[in-house]
Amino acid sequence: MMLKLRGMVDPHVHMRDLAWAHKATFASETAAAIAGGYWAVFDMPNTPPNSTSHTALDLKREALAKNALCDWGVYFGASQEDNWGEYAHISGVCGLKIYNNATTGSLLIERQDKREQHYRHWPENQVIAVHAEGQTVLEILDLVRKYRKLTHFCHISTAEELRFLKTAKEEGLPISIGVTPHHLCLTEEDAARLGALALMKPELKTRADQQALWEAVRSGLVDVIESDHAPHTLDEKFSPNPPYGVPGLETTLPLMVTAVKEGRLSEERLVELLTLNAHRLWKIQPDSETYTLVEMDYPSVIDRQDLRGACGWSPFEGMRVYGKVREVWIRGQQVFDGNDVLVEKGFGKNVFGR
Repeated sequence: MMLKLRGMVDPHVHMRDLAWAHKATFASETAAAIAGGYWAVFDMPNTPPNSTSHTALDLKREALAKNALCDWGVYFGASQEDNWGEYAHISGVCGLKIYNNATTGSLLIERQDKREQHYRHWPENQVIAVHAEGQTVLEILDLVRKYRKLTHFCHISTAEELRFLKTAKEEGLPISIGVTPHHLCLTEEDAARLGALALMKPELKTRADQQALWEAVRSGLVDVIESDHAPHTLDEKFSPNPPYGVPGLETTLPLMVTAVKEGRLSEERLVELLTLNAHRLWKIQPDSETYTLVEMDYPSVIDRQDLRGACGWSPFEGMRVYGKVREVWIRGQQVFDGNDVLVEKGFGKNVFGR
C-alpha cells in the first residue's frame, strides 16, 4: 500500500553547520530530511552564533539559501540580553524560541519577568515555541493566558505536563503540543543499554509517561510529531562529557508508520501529526506538487549504514520498522527517488519568505 503525504514538516530540528559544521551541515541534514520524507524543516536558534540578532539571523539564512536541499524555516531566539527590541523588525522567520529549562548560555531564560517581556514584544501573528518542563509549563501558560499568543510546547515528555496542557486546551488557550519519537519509542529503561546515545533534553521518562504520550497522540491532544533532530559526532557522544541530543529526521516516519501497522495510531492521525497540523499552526500551505509517497508495508531494520545524516548513528538502531520513502516531490520537482537525493545545494527555499 502506498500512502501520499502532502508536505511533511518537522518544526523542530537542530541542523548545526556554522560554528558546529563538524557535527553536521545544512546540506547533509536537509539531504537526510528529504530521505526521511520531509518537504520542510524548521531550524532552532541555538547553534553558535545563536540566532538572537539580525546579524546572526542573516548569516544563518544566507548559509541555508546556499546549501539547503529541502525547504526550510528558522526561529529567532529569545536572549537574556533583552533582545526584544529587535522583534519589531523581524520577518522571514517561523517563530520565536524561548528556552525556559535545561539549556546553557544566554538562551536560558529562568526569570518570569524576562519571559514576559519577550511575550509582550513578539508580534501577534507569529508562533512562540517554548522549551518548558514540569512546573515551568504552568508559568508559561500564565503568559499565554495574559497575551493570547499562539505557543507551541516542544518535546512534551511527561503525563503531568500533558495534564497541564489538556486543561489549558479545554480553557481555550492558544497552544499546541509537540512530542518526539524518542519519547514515544524509548524510556529510561533504555538508557543503560544506549548509554550516551540516549542522552537528550528532556531526558527519557518512565513507561507510564510513555503510555500517557501515546494516549495523547491517539486522542488528538498532541498536535505534531517533531524529531528534535540534534546530531553530535560519536567522538563527542563517547567523550567524558557527552552532549545532549539525538538524530531523528530519517527515522521519524518509519517509526510512526510502524505504530500504524501495530494499531497504536490511525493513518488519519499520522497524516495530521506529520503534515496538516503543522500547516495550520504555522500558516503555511504546500502546493499540490509537494508530496511524499511512502510504501507502508515495506519492512526493514534501522541501520546506521543506511543513514545520510552526518553523525552516522541512531538511538533506534536495530529496531524493526515499516515504511519506505519511495518518492519525494517539492514544488513540482522530484527530489528523491527512494535511493538518491536528486537536487543540488541551494534548491531549498525559505517557506516564510526572504
